[in-house]
Amino acid sequence: MLDNSLSKLTKQTNKLTPYQILVGAFVAIILIGALLLMLPISSAQGQELDFMDALFTATSATCVTGLAVVDTGHYFSVFGQMVIIILIQIGGLGVMTITTLFAVAMGRKIQLRSRLLAQESLSSLTVGGIVKLIKTLVGITFLIEFIGGVLLAIPLFPAYGWKAIYLGMWHSVSAFCNAGFDIFGGTHIMYYSQNPLFVLVLAFLIILGGIGFSVMVEVWHKRKWEVFSLHTKVVLYTTFILLVVGTIVLFILEYNNKATMGNMDVYHKGLEAFFLSVTSRTAGFSMLNTGALHEASLFFVIILMFLGASPGSTGGGIKTTTIAVIFATVVSLVRGRDEVTMFNRRLEYNLIIKSLAIFYLAAALVVSVTMYLCISEHFEFIRVLFEVVSALATVGLSTGITSELSNYGKAILVLMMFIGRVGIFTFLMAIALRNKKKGKISYPTEKISVG
Repeated sequence: MLDNSLSKLTKQTNKLTPYQILVGAFVAIILIGALLLMLPISSAQGQELDFMDALFTATSATCVTGLAVVDTGHYFSVFGQMVIIILIQIGGLGVMTITTLFAVAMGRKIQLRSRLLAQESLSSLTVGGIVKLIKTLVGITFLIEFIGGVLLAIPLFPAYGWKAIYLGMWHSVSAFCNAGFDIFGGTHIMYYSQNPLFVLVLAFLIILGGIGFSVMVEVWHKRKWEVFSLHTKVVLYTTFILLVVGTIVLFILEYNNKATMGNMDVYHKGLEAFFLSVTSRTAGFSMLNTGALHEASLFFVIILMFLGASPGSTGGGIKTTTIAVIFATVVSLVRGRDEVTMFNRRLEYNLIIKSLAIFYLAAALVVSVTMYLCISEHFEFIRVLFEVVSALATVGLSTGITSELSNYGKAILVLMMFIGRVGIFTFLMAIALRNKKKGKISYPTEKISVG
């Protein structure tokens, strides 16, 4: 009887597309996490967390976002905090990565279907060597998180004693996975905003987690710019440009804002501007009062959040490579070129179309949800837009309105965080009806005027 049930379940699973399995796996992890967070043992006061708040927190953790409806450090017990950090680690590495790793550890053979799922989860360009890639990236991840945890514990030790090790490791995982959760409670993390070691270690953990696992592995093995793949070159170059431009713009915009960095000396203003530029592209740690930023700064941060990190990373957004391809396309069009090139390589037509589609779909989703929340939630437009983009880009920065949203507003943001983590295309392909019929009609072309 049991064998028949398992056989039927296997057949039903085989009918699902890789996209549906990925989405279903994330849903399952989120629901399990929400149920665990609802338990009284997860609360420091032994309280039972409301289902919507538990679901929001579990989604935010699994989707490595960082938006919170309760104070993570004050509300949750050590058990609750461990549930959150495990969800963050699973969400950062990817459900299929964790599943494949366990299968390898148990000595099981990884089937082609599982390899394809892992490839989709990691946004890898090829399925070849995917198991070896997973082993390498998991090893690198744990090594980086351990080193980061040790370094973060050093400035924390005078105030927290041996608890600094726990805090250092916890925040190292949260930073590398670009989650943005902290368990200091209140605004205590801001006490370390002028500590160079703490800020820079946190920043570089975020950067490493945001460039993508395949890029890290390639840089680790090749270590020469000339032999890097086009993907790695575009990721590194675009990331560098965004970090530099972001730091300079935020430094100028917030230079005289006394509610943020106006009272600091030039060195610490630069440090704060650099960290804000880093964290705005999907990490979500806040060393400043985000709600006190000038409107121009809020809008610029929204742009950085929308662009996000890189494919196959722990971060969200439309991705650095997407905006790089769109920019290269515009440049080629303006210069009258027939082909779009980057670093002496020609880009395929399908890649250009996909990049434009991702940009359009993400922008359309942001516009639609922002309009809805502006009607239902009664907050300022810029703050609603900020929250929506922060959720879709899985950033976690907030102007302070998240906990004040209605259950409908929270549910909308839960969906946004989920779509942002699994990817817009993956989500759409998972819910799309399967149609195996191929079109046999080729229609004639005709010109229309644009622009």
